[in-house]
Amino acid sequence: MAQDRIEQGRGFGAKRPKKSTSLGNKNLVPVPEGAKTSPKRVGQGPGSGMGKTSTRGSKGQRARAASMRRGFEGGQLPLHRRLPKRGFTNIFSVEFQPVNLISLAKAGLSGEVTPAILKAKSLIKSEVGPIKLLGTGEVTSAITITVDAFSASAKEKIEKAGGKVIIREKKKEEKKN
Repeated sequence: MAQDRIEQGRGFGAKRPKKSTSLGNKNLVPVPEGAKTSPKRVGQGPGSGMGKTSTRGSKGQRARAASMRRGFEGGQLPLHRRLPKRGFTNIFSVEFQPVNLISLAKAGLSGEVTPAILKAKSLIKSEVGPIKLLGTGEVTSAITITVDAFSASAKEKIEKAGGKVIIREKKKEEKKN
């Protein structure tokens, strides 16, 4: 068994066998000509053909190892400073996971619905994150659903069907001393 693997390993490089339909060579896909080339080795002495100045020309700012930072344009105002800065990121924004009434009906949910059930039915990504109930669609069965927020139309439709909406209690985070 191990001998077979060693024999297959020899099939790479110049002596690689041509692709055939026999069972022995089906796993060997031929490599296109010029696909396997060695990387350019600069600064390895005169024998490499890229020694001495290591393909950087002679002298000057660009020949130095760490002379210019990224985005430097020779003293001209760089692009990242020429372009305008717009807007800001609100660090206090809360990203809700939306759940529509139509998705509850499609999932066939009835009775008591908790965030764990919504996660199990793949209606939300995380049961820990905030969930908002939205009123798109209709509900026929009575549902008691626990969420963090809801729209007025969603609450109205659920109460009309005989259910109710419960707001989930927020856990208070203890301060670590």
